[in-house]
Amino acid sequence: MIDDISLIEDLKMRVQELENKVAALRISRRVLMNLIDTLEKEKRERLAILESQNEKLQKNNCRYARAIMYRNVRIVELEEQLKYFRLAKK
Repeated sequence: MIDDISLIEDLKMRVQELENKVAALRISRRVLMNLIDTLEKEKRERLAILESQNEKLQKNNCRYARAIMYRNVRIVELEEQLKYFRLAKK
């Protein structure tokens, strides 16, 4: 009988330990989920910034390419005019 009471007390203590561990695991899970949410939010923000920077760089690159093409066309036009004037002088 005393053994039964002792066994019951041991089992109750074990159940209490396990319940405490489950509670600690729940808290740990919440902390981890909050960390994951924070990291995902930071990741989305960084991605948005990088996409914005990429878009600006692409626009600048396109503008620069157009300027180079315009200048190249202008150089060709001036070279043609120079050829024409040289031929006209002869």
